[in-house]
This record gives sequence, structure tokens and C-alpha cells, in this order.
Amino acid sequence: MNRGNIIVLNGVSSSGKSTLSKLLAEQLKNYFHFSIDHFDQIIESMEERDDENGRLIPIPTEFFFHDNIKMFSNYGIHLIVDQILFNEETMEDFLSKLYDYPVLFVGVHCSEEELERREIQRGDRPVGQGKGQLRFVHQQQEVYDVEAHTETDTIEVCVERVLEELQRIDTANGIRQTYENWQSRNK
Repeated sequence: MNRGNIIVLNGVSSSGKSTLSKLLAEQLKNYFHFSIDHFDQIIESMEERDDENGRLIPIPTEFFFHDNIKMFSNYGIHLIVDQILFNEETMEDFLSKLYDYPVLFVGVHCSEEELERREIQRGDRPVGQGKGQLRFVHQQQEVYDVEAHTETDTIEVCVERVLEELQRIDTANGIRQTYENWQSRNK
């Protein structure tokens, strides 16, 4: 069985990943939106039991998330993944597990000012969360197959760019180049 394609949208909180994911899923009827936010809710519900030792699941949620991405792809299921690669541990796990999968790696960007405006407007995130994440996200020599600038381009333009590049997913190599950069930098 052929592996399912994986569109990975990497960007900070409030950069537009979820909006872009939903619009892509509307255009790509055989793709499923798989969000780290939704996955975190599953893990949180598993951990709602009282335990004097604190956290019941002793490893980061993202490790399970990346394993699930692989599992779906191994069964030929196409995904649109909404992810924040926000620290060394998460980046290492993501790259080591998915570097040889059919991934279209998309960087989702907007300015700090726009992030703050969106956070205030949404009211469901701490103001400054996205700005804080920018200290790591997009700072690890990531090589993206597509760059989506959700502040300066319309969301429809961003969708079109991703759809255009998706036609060339067989030659997309952003994740492999990022993995190689990561390996050489962390030797």
C-alpha cells in the first residue's frame, strides 16, 4: 500500500494554520485535518484522573501525535497536519519519524503585531503566546516547500499555493533538507 500524503503546516499560535487547514480540507475531499490542538484534548481527557504523581503520561503529547501521523500515512490516509514545532525535543521527534514520508512542509507566517491583534480578537489565547513561540519556530533552518504569509496574502492565495505545490509532492524535499540541516547542526 502507498503511504498517504502529509501536508504539515508549521507556525506559531494564531498564525492561521487552523483556518488554512480547514480550507484545504474543503478543497481536498480525500484529506483529513489532524490538529495537535485536538490531539492534546484527547491526551488531556486521559489525564483528568487524580494522581498524586502529577502527569500520568510521562512523555510529550507530540510524540504520540507524530506516531499517529505515521500510522495514518502507512495506511494510505492523506492528512493535513496543523502543528507547532516549538522546541528541540518536538523538532527532533518530528524529523526523525517523518523525514522519509511524503510530506509537503509548509511554513505559516505573520508578523508579531498581527499575531497579537489576532490573540486579542480571539480571546482564547494568552496575548504574546505566538510572539514567544517565534523564538524557536521558524528558527531551526527549516526548509519549507511552501511559505504561507497569512497577513499579506489572502487565505485563498495561501490555499492555492499549497494546492499547486501538492501536485509536486513526489519531489518535495523540504522535510528531508530540514532533517539534514538538523543532523549536521546537532552532531
